[in-house]
Amino acid sequence: MDDTAQLQSREFTWTKSDFDRIKALIYQHAGISLHDGKQAMVYSRIARRLRETGHHSFKDYLEWLERQPDGDEWQEFVNALTTNLTSFFRENHHFTELTRLIQAAPDHEWKIWCSAASTGEEPYSIAITLADVLGINGRFHIWASDIDTKVLNTASRGVYKLDSLKNLTSSQLQKYFLKGKGSNQGMARIKPELQKHITFFSLNLIEDNWSLRETFDVVFCRNVMIYFDNPTQRQVLGRIHRLMKPKGTLFVGHAENFSDARALFTLRGKTVYEKV
Repeated sequence: MDDTAQLQSREFTWTKSDFDRIKALIYQHAGISLHDGKQAMVYSRIARRLRETGHHSFKDYLEWLERQPDGDEWQEFVNALTTNLTSFFRENHHFTELTRLIQAAPDHEWKIWCSAASTGEEPYSIAITLADVLGINGRFHIWASDIDTKVLNTASRGVYKLDSLKNLTSSQLQKYFLKGKGSNQGMARIKPELQKHITFFSLNLIEDNWSLRETFDVVFCRNVMIYFDNPTQRQVLGRIHRLMKPKGTLFVGHAENFSDARALFTLRGKTVYEKV
């Protein structure tokens, strides 16, 4: 599609220059690298922002956005373009390995960072794994961050459809969830005793001003790096490395491979790395 081409069936005029401009802005603000195959997705998601803000073209919306570098709409723009596919105990072998680590040091005070918390299924899966070994009042804490503020609000509420909890055992459901009644039938809420072990906060992995002052035994950074180009990956991995304890464990997504970062991490298992 050339710069002046447009699809007449669409609500808003959509040109290659609109896409290229959005691509540059999301890379600049979130490190996300979009390829041309994402054009339909980008149109659909940013078109919603045009409707919400009352703009009639991508050009007008983007010019307005760039005129307010510190405006609230930047967060909405980033939220619109982040993908939040998650589930409880996704890539279950990681939780088997996490259980093994905890069992080897049950008296240790565990500090874990979940760097892409999304709607909360991953950090709660981590918390359940720790509580299964150490007890619900065990010595552990999870820092759970995400760039998307809307999904963090969902995560901090900790309310889910019972259908989404099929990967949990009946014992885990009973120990860690409160089932809804009446108008909340079919829903379940994380028990406060488990939720107290998690701190949810907003964090942009490509910015320098990370608000973390801890060093971590374990970091979950799963299905995040696939959205970054190689230079951004190396930059983020270097920062993660500095926040990890010696021989700390890094869990990554099934499609991610850090063979270029051998000076930082060594492969110890299927998508499981150890800090060098």
